[in-house]
Amino acid sequence: MTKTKMFKQLQSKSYAVVGGYILTAIAVLTGCNSTPSEPTSDNTKIPETTAQPVASAEKISEGEKANADFQDKLSGQALLNALKQGGHVIYFRHTQTEKDYADQVKAVMGDCSTQRMLSEEGWKQAKTIGEGFRKYAIPFDQVISSQYCRAWQTADLAFGKYEKNADLNFPKAEDYTPEQTATMKAQLIPMLTAVPTTGTNTVIVGHDDLFEAATGIYPDPQGMAYVVKPDGKGSFELVANMLPEEWTKLDFSQ
Repeated sequence: MTKTKMFKQLQSKSYAVVGGYILTAIAVLTGCNSTPSEPTSDNTKIPETTAQPVASAEKISEGEKANADFQDKLSGQALLNALKQGGHVIYFRHTQTEKDYADQVKAVMGDCSTQRMLSEEGWKQAKTIGEGFRKYAIPFDQVISSQYCRAWQTADLAFGKYEKNADLNFPKAEDYTPEQTATMKAQLIPMLTAVPTTGTNTVIVGHDDLFEAATGIYPDPQGMAYVVKPDGKGSFELVANMLPEEWTKLDFSQ
């Protein structure tokens, strides 16, 4: 290769390098006014790194959290053995209704057309509960329900008997005063602390708000049951909670 040719190649490369720096500088200086490769509009997707959506999780109440956090003290075969010995109060929230809304203000006792009614799923849930009690021969004596149709129908479908007690009814209000909440607690506590007849269990079929007033736990979903152990001294222990379908699976490990 001649010196002249070598010099021209080096000269050419130098121009290219210098030109590259010049183009880069121009691009940097003019970048803020450059036209985007895609047109921007109100519908342009913003990268997640520049705009993260704010989580809008629904806030749950203290009673709902207590229900979600509850830990069974007994389950499976151990719970079944305890239930077969008796001495427990089993509080059921009525099973599934067609709609879930506060009907207590306009509900007329004795007129089911003014109240929320059990859905087809609710009927199935109640029958499943009864099937579990029969399958395992879980003894029960008293079956107490509120005067609401959805409560005594749940009791009837599951246990074939019930006695209505107005103390399990709601106050006639959607938002309760502290006095009304205290009244609900005062009406339910004696039932939860009453020791059942020896060798049997007591069944209560009621509603969510009364149980929350008495225990601080909002029983959810509909059909949820809490197994309560009275101590004979005016107090009680919450032993377990049960969904309708779990009553037929008590002999399985949980």
